[in-house]
Amino acid sequence: MIEHTENPLIFNTAIGAKKRVETILPPTNYCPFCDVEQLTNILRTERNKIWLKNKFPTIEKALMTVIIESDKHLGDVSTYSLSENREVFRFGFDCWDEMIKSGDFRSVLMFKNFGPHSGGTLRHPHLQVVGLHELDGYEQISPEHFEGIEIKKNGLTVTLSTRPVMGFVEFNVIISELENVEKLADSVHEITSYLMTDYMDGRCDSYNLFFHHFNGKYICKIVPRFITSPYFIGYKIAQVNKLEKLEEIADEIKIRLEK
Repeated sequence: MIEHTENPLIFNTAIGAKKRVETILPPTNYCPFCDVEQLTNILRTERNKIWLKNKFPTIEKALMTVIIESDKHLGDVSTYSLSENREVFRFGFDCWDEMIKSGDFRSVLMFKNFGPHSGGTLRHPHLQVVGLHELDGYEQISPEHFEGIEIKKNGLTVTLSTRPVMGFVEFNVIISELENVEKLADSVHEITSYLMTDYMDGRCDSYNLFFHHFNGKYICKIVPRFITSPYFIGYKIAQVNKLEKLEEIADEIKIRLEK
C-alpha cells in the first residue's frame, strides 16, 4: 500500500531563472526546438520527432525529459493530419512506457501544455515526460476522476467527467492495451480540435493533456484551460457544469467522433 504524503515537488529557482532568460525571454524569433543541431542529450529520434533530456531540470529528485513532436513550429495535436498525430502518440507512448518499465521511478508522468493559459513556456509542440524518484504522481487521483457521461465505447472509452480533478470540463480517453493508441490519438485529435474551434464559441485558446498509467489502463485527460478557479487554488474544491450542460457538450463530441 502506497503511503500518502503531502510533500510537494521542489522547484529549483536557480535553474528556473536561467530557463526564464533563455526560453521565456529568448532572442527575437529564436526557438530552441527548431535549432535541432544545437540539441543535446538526445535519447531517441524517429523522423522529425525527438526525445531528449530537459535542458532545464527545474524539479528536484526527478528525471525531466521532453518529446519534440514535430519540426513544424506551429504544429499541434488539434491540427496535425490523422497519420501525423498517430505517429506522435505512438512515439510518445513508447518513450513514456520505456521509462515506466525501467523501474527507476516511483511514478512517471506525461503531459502536454498548449496555449497561454496552460503553464507552457514554448510554442513549439512538445510533450513532457517526467520520472519522479520519490513521489507518486497518482496518489491524489481516484477512479471517479475518469468516470462520467459516456461518449464513446469501441476499442476505447471516452467520458466527460462528472467528478473532475479541477473542472469544469474534463474529457477522458481510456484504453486498456497500447495496441489501441491510434484510436486514442484520433479521439484526442477530434476533442482538442473542438476545444480550439467550437467550445465556448471559440474563446478557448489553451488546453492540457494529462496522461495516466492508472489501474492497468492508459488514460488521456483533456482539460481546456482558462484562468484557474479561486475555489480550486485556495481550497482544492473542483467545480463542474450542471449535468444538462455536460450532456450538451457530450452530444457535440459524439457527433465529431462518429464521423
